[in-house]
Amino acid sequence: MNVDFSGKTAIVTGAAHGFGRAISLAFAQRGANVWACDVLDNELLETQRLCFAAGGMCTTRVVDVRDKPAAHAFVADASATAGCVHILVNNAGGVLGQVGRPLEEVTPQEWQGIFEVNVTGAFYLSQAVAPGMKAARFGRIVNISSGAGLGISLTGIQAYASAKAAQIGLTRQLAHELGPWGITVNNIAPGFVRSNPATERQWESYGAEGQRDLVERIALRRLGTPVDIANGVLFFASDHANWITGQVLSIDGGK
Repeated sequence: MNVDFSGKTAIVTGAAHGFGRAISLAFAQRGANVWACDVLDNELLETQRLCFAAGGMCTTRVVDVRDKPAAHAFVADASATAGCVHILVNNAGGVLGQVGRPLEEVTPQEWQGIFEVNVTGAFYLSQAVAPGMKAARFGRIVNISSGAGLGISLTGIQAYASAKAAQIGLTRQLAHELGPWGITVNNIAPGFVRSNPATERQWESYGAEGQRDLVERIALRRLGTPVDIANGVLFFASDHANWITGQVLSIDGGK
């Protein structure tokens, strides 16, 4: 897809590896001024290095999206430097190292932790960019959910499936609230992609037979890549998606 984001500032959360790194690099390669954040400092610097190597711009900050003051300060810094944040990609999330366990064994802290990083973080960042986007009467917010938010989680983690479904609900609600200012809010629900250490552990846990079964349930009979997810983000952020909001795009190879 031939799109250009010159003159646009894009914030990408969870940018240290996987989807976030691919999304940051895709925007940087297309002229955007990228502001990338994560809690993993060294990996985040590698994302920055790759953006620079591709001839793009990338500013990084260590930010925990669950920390509202930190999230709002990050947006304020980007806005003060660039003048306006045009694009927000809420990619930070995951399972926080948890594994599937019986319902009755899940602690309140484990349940709440997954909601905070997957839903509350997206809310805080969206809340922070909204005033500037309203003033500009333009904005693109793209939330990265999961196929687990539309069905069940392959991990068996109850909070993850619930949080990703909640994020889709947040997407639809914000699309209607922010639409009058020309701000679109959309969601991407990736299928299983080997994109980070957590998904690599998950893939290995299936064993050879389980891996074959997973791939055979995909219409295209192959796993996707982080670039496939980044391409969906580029579309939602581009002018090609001017009249698309409140939608969920499943990028999963076909189910």
